[in-house]
Amino acid sequence: MKNHKLRWLRLDNAAKIYPAAKRRKWNNVFRLSATLTESIDPFILQSALNVTIKRFPSIAMRLRRGVFWYYLEEIRKAPSVKKDTYYPLVQMPFEDIRKCAFRVLYYENRIAVEFFHVLTDGNGGIIFLKTLVAEYLSQRHNITISNTNGVFDRTAEPTASELEDSFLKYEGHVSASRQESTAYRLKGTPEKDDFSHLTTGIMDVNEALQMAKSYKVSLTEFITAVMIASIIEIQNEKVPNRKHQKPVKVLIPVNLRKMFESTSLRNFVLYITPGINPKMGQYCFEEIVKMVHHKMGIEVNDKHMASLITANVKAEKTLILKIMPLFIKNFAMKTAFDMIGEKKSCITLSNLGAVKVPEEMSPFVERFDFVLGIQATSPNNCGMLSFGDKLYINLIRNIKEPTLEYKFFTYIKNLGLNVKIESNQR
Repeated sequence: MKNHKLRWLRLDNAAKIYPAAKRRKWNNVFRLSATLTESIDPFILQSALNVTIKRFPSIAMRLRRGVFWYYLEEIRKAPSVKKDTYYPLVQMPFEDIRKCAFRVLYYENRIAVEFFHVLTDGNGGIIFLKTLVAEYLSQRHNITISNTNGVFDRTAEPTASELEDSFLKYEGHVSASRQESTAYRLKGTPEKDDFSHLTTGIMDVNEALQMAKSYKVSLTEFITAVMIASIIEIQNEKVPNRKHQKPVKVLIPVNLRKMFESTSLRNFVLYITPGINPKMGQYCFEEIVKMVHHKMGIEVNDKHMASLITANVKAEKTLILKIMPLFIKNFAMKTAFDMIGEKKSCITLSNLGAVKVPEEMSPFVERFDFVLGIQATSPNNCGMLSFGDKLYINLIRNIKEPTLEYKFFTYIKNLGLNVKIESNQR
């Protein structure tokens, strides 16, 4: 393999907000994990990581501070793999991110990678994880795994398209408005030691797809409607007077790669926020499903998404922002994030879709999981994916009360779907 050198990278358009928005006890970090059929050998995992990071120079990075912007700089060697803790997404201190912006963890038969969002999104992250697991299995069992279904050839050179900021490539001429109403905020009693509760609902993916089909919507639209209906129930209990209620909206990341023919491994997602305004009256579930479906139908297309890309890129290119020193920029972006960022939705629900692996890997892999980090100012978040015949929905929270999980999974059961619940509840 040639000695590929990538000295540094500008942050992509979506990543620029994350360093500015950081808090002492919060960074935007997400987790992807693979559960195997056998216990993990940490020495082989380390060897596999040493090989894999050479194929992913845009992920093998640390965050550095410049005069005008943060930027990414290559790391000299792979970080040491570490034993996982008893709850996911333990705070990633900013000092650690300055050394390496991701970490690889193992526990019993599970391999997990936790990424600071400046590096990539869930779509790039799952490719990295699958490639790492493929290299691990290749070394452990002396087998050849084909480079299919998102497993990359570790001996190949990265392409320029993998490293590009696709937001800049697809900037258009028309900018969409980014004004939105403020949404209802979920609240609870914070855990004093920053413990994160993880509750996973496991169900038959074909049954879930059939249920969604019965409502003539996609699986993402169906689960989003369940989430909205669950939060409406919570708000009805907390704020009985409908006049004082706020919109219930769910933030849905949209993968732009197929829409714009991008193979970038960096961030390339934008968001929509389907929801309901309870002040207008009481909505039955069928009405909520229709509202979500039509909102996504109107906005999830290349024309609308291009206008959102344009709005974001033009904001980045304004002269005053370009020449503004980083410390002022940070203050301005953090203020904007605090005023706008997470106030336009109640929760994020991110669906990575169906995860597939090469045929040679299948006998060794039991499941995959996707866990979003807690939001900065909201106590809950939700990531989901399917693997094989199972759908895995991961709800995380940093408050004591499991109110949302109870409402959400009870709602699903009442609709007629069987759900197995796993939790690290203490």
